[in-house]
Order: sequence, then structure tokens, then C-alpha cells
Amino acid sequence: MEKSLCTLNSISQQRGHLKTPNEELVIHYRINFKYVCLCTAFIPLGALLVCLLSAYIFQFDDVHETHCKVFNIVPSISAVTGISPQRYIWRISAALHIGPRVIISAVYNAYQLSMINPLADLEVKSRAQLWLNTAYLLNLIEAGALCGVSYISNRDNYPIHEKLFITFMVSSLSHMVACIRGTKLAADSRKDLESIKAGLKYKQNLLVLSLISTAGLLIFFIQHRFFCLRMAFSLFALCEYVIAAANMAFHVSVISDFPTEELMVGKFISTAGNTHKVE
Repeated sequence: MEKSLCTLNSISQQRGHLKTPNEELVIHYRINFKYVCLCTAFIPLGALLVCLLSAYIFQFDDVHETHCKVFNIVPSISAVTGISPQRYIWRISAALHIGPRVIISAVYNAYQLSMINPLADLEVKSRAQLWLNTAYLLNLIEAGALCGVSYISNRDNYPIHEKLFITFMVSSLSHMVACIRGTKLAADSRKDLESIKAGLKYKQNLLVLSLISTAGLLIFFIQHRFFCLRMAFSLFALCEYVIAAANMAFHVSVISDFPTEELMVGKFISTAGNTHKVE
């Protein structure tokens, strides 16, 4: 834990506070926000790889078993995270992932809203705020659905697991669309589309990849569920992994907007004796 004193003047511009002499900030703890974002993204990625490799090596028959009884080589995410002991690894990773993700979502939403030019046209500002707040809400729904599919496996309760998975897919794709649209409108309010061109292209490519993979996932699911075609389930599972990778890559792109920022817990101390806690 790092504890230090710094003047309010040194951070007032970042925090958006008025500069006030004779006021200091006591920092109880701080950590690089980029590091928090990377850890939050890589925890589920690492857990998924462990679940996939261990299940493929030691429980091959269990994770490839389907109602069709046809040959498959790629197990689904639900299969490798729904058996024991892999389900415990996956649930622990979900527990470690969800909390920081909610904080990151809130910080990113506040950051994006702050990028809207207050002097821009009222309609442009309203549309940007609407899209950004919608993206934030969808992000929270996506996180909740992820938590649900992690703790209610297809083996525990398939109907509920299926509905949570659909909720996750719809909210994930909708969040991507809303985030891209909101970011573009915020930049448009500043007449600064050029500064977000690279980041926007990156997110748009991931959205397209996710949409194509989702279409493939639906096609191969129908082929497997109703026609029991050989390898259809493996192709369905492959689309699942591509969607998961694209989703993680989309969320981790937040680090481009916070290269040097820090997450801090502390409090302001003034000579008048008033304190205001900040995080």
C-alpha cells in the first residue's frame, strides 16, 4: 500500500476540481488503471484456456458428448466450463472478473461523457449521451448475463443457461454497436473524428467479426440440433471461441484511453478541517 501526500493543485486538472490552496490529498492506495483493465480481461481468458486444455486432455469424452452422438473435435465453452473441477476454476475467475469490470464500465462511461463538447449542438449532445448511457447499461447487462451463465451451467439447468447465453450474446453485440455510435457522436461534437479513427476502426472490425461469427454460430447450431450433422457442433464451438476472443479484445481496448491514469483511494484534507473522500 502506497501512502503519500500531494497537493490538490497537482491533480486538480485531472479530477476536474477547482484549484484550492491549503488543501492536500492523502492517498491510501493507488494502482495503474491500465493494469487493472488488463488483469480484468486476462483472468477469464486464462481460466478459459486452463478449462479447455485440462478438459480436452483428461475428460475428452465428457466434453464431446452431445444428444446426436456424432463425431466432434472442438468442445463448447459451456461444456469445458460446466464439468468438475473446471466449473470451479471458471466460477472463481468470474467472481474476480465481474467486480473490477463494473468499476471499469462506470469509469469509461464517465470518461466518454466528459468527452462531449458542452458547447456543441443540443441534439448532438443528447444523442451522444443517449448512446453512451445505453452502451453503459448494456455493458452491465452483459456482465450480469456472463455471471449467470458462469454459475448456472448447461448441466445444472439447460433452459435457464440457454436464456442467459442468449441475453449475453444480444447485450454484447448491442453494446458494441452503442459504444461505437456513442464514441463517434462524442468525437463529432468536438469536430475531432480524426483522433478516434484508428480506435473506431479497431472496434468496428471486432464488431463485424462478432456478427459473422454469430451468424455462423446460429447456422451450425441449427445443423447440429435439428439435423445432427457431423462436425456441426465443433464449428458451433469454434464460433463461440471467436466471439469470446472478439468480446475480450473489444473490452480491453479501453486501455488506449487510459494509458497513464491511476485508480486511487484517498481523501482531501483542508486547513479548515473539512474532508471529502474520493476514490
